[in-house]
Amino acid sequence: MPASLGLLSLSCTVGPNYRAPDEAMPAAWGQAATPSATRPSVATTRPVVITRWWATFNDPVLDALVVRAANANLDLRQARARVIEARASRAAAGTALFPSLDVNPSYQHTRVSQNGVAGFGGGGGGGGGVGVNPQPGAAGSGAIPGGAFPSEFDLYQAGFDASWEIDVFGGTRRAIEAADADLAASVEQRRDVLVTVLAEVARNYVELRGLQRRLDIARANLAAQRETLDITRDRAKNGVTTQLDVTRAVALVETTAATLPTLEAAVRQSIDRLALLTGRAAADDDDFAAGLLRPAATPTAPAEVPVGLPSDLLRRRPDVRAAERELAAATARVGVVTADLFPRFSLTGAAGLQSLDAGNLLDWDSRFYSLGPSVRWNLFDAGRIRANIAIQDARVDRALAAYEKTVLTAVQETHTALVNYANEQTRRRSLREAADANRTSLDLARQQYRQGLVDFLAVLDAQRNLLASEDALAQSDQAVASDLVAIYKALGGGWEAETPAR
Repeated sequence: MPASLGLLSLSCTVGPNYRAPDEAMPAAWGQAATPSATRPSVATTRPVVITRWWATFNDPVLDALVVRAANANLDLRQARARVIEARASRAAAGTALFPSLDVNPSYQHTRVSQNGVAGFGGGGGGGGGVGVNPQPGAAGSGAIPGGAFPSEFDLYQAGFDASWEIDVFGGTRRAIEAADADLAASVEQRRDVLVTVLAEVARNYVELRGLQRRLDIARANLAAQRETLDITRDRAKNGVTTQLDVTRAVALVETTAATLPTLEAAVRQSIDRLALLTGRAAADDDDFAAGLLRPAATPTAPAEVPVGLPSDLLRRRPDVRAAERELAAATARVGVVTADLFPRFSLTGAAGLQSLDAGNLLDWDSRFYSLGPSVRWNLFDAGRIRANIAIQDARVDRALAAYEKTVLTAVQETHTALVNYANEQTRRRSLREAADANRTSLDLARQQYRQGLVDFLAVLDAQRNLLASEDALAQSDQAVASDLVAIYKALGGGWEAETPAR
């Protein structure tokens, strides 16, 4: 058996073997329920299928924005590049298991100083010169009959050098293991970026539609208030009411009108954020902005939102999966630095052709070669290697803490999103009833004002209350949809449908 195979048969892998940590997870989510009057859309523990969760909103415009973002978002483009970089690093790490081979043809013209060295043969030279007899196998030995070596000559050489460090103690294999884990972590990090981007697209789209609805509500209330102002002015001209009622009506109209520029600016800002998320400049894309400026309803939630079990987060959320792979990489690198405690075994060799005459370079007698093993062992380094092991052990502990925090954060984010989603629906029901009551109150106030049963302040209060309750209801509808997006993001959905990085 060759020496190299014998060494490989005795090889081992130093350092700890990685084992994924076990995390205690809640048995179920506490917010699972059934639809009711206060909560028409609820989370259930049925197995979650959220590969294309945005499609549950049944909004073609949102679907198109998601596709654009998945294809053109610049954060995703950077994440893809990091995956490609990690894949190349893994390929580079794998090459250390194989021998290296260098080809080194060369030509050299040399002239030896007559004053420094009289000659390389036994023929001697000038006085004071030093005679050197070429050793067997030395360059050009025997090239000149009689053993005399010329003072000026050409040397032709063609050959190769080879070396192979045998991975006896597994340091290289641990490095490859770490590179594999780094690659897997970069893939999961890209998926995490994708989950975040898709959630941001949906959240900003929901915000846009909510702002547009609030803008419509403000405009409708403004039109009604202006109508009331016109009636009040007519009544003041006829002496039925006072100028105080007119000024109060004017103040309400202008206050409502002042909210429009703020809402319109917020609409444009939402469109600009959507443009950035989809990799374009909104200012340079009138068609993109025009399509989003056309008002549409705020996306509505489905009656049932399957969220599965808390333990599903460990296998589905990309950030949890990435943190686990980073822990695996850190563990493998303990073996990489531990291998420095042990000797390194290598095989080196060289072979080729060498001659003073290009005409006989290819002759059998022009051949040369060398082959032999070598051992390198750092016996004293003032504790550097053990310090490096301690450093890597600390990095493992840090990676484990980061993994555990990521798991806890995933559970907390999901639970918070579920609580917000449930409670916002209860709040929305109350706001809807308040808006209906304020609408009825305004009708009664107007009727009684015309009959002289109440003063004009009752009408103004009713109009203010109606605008406030309708605006709050619009914001609550937006919040319900946004909370659902937060649930899908917390569950880590959407990356399953990705196109792999090339």
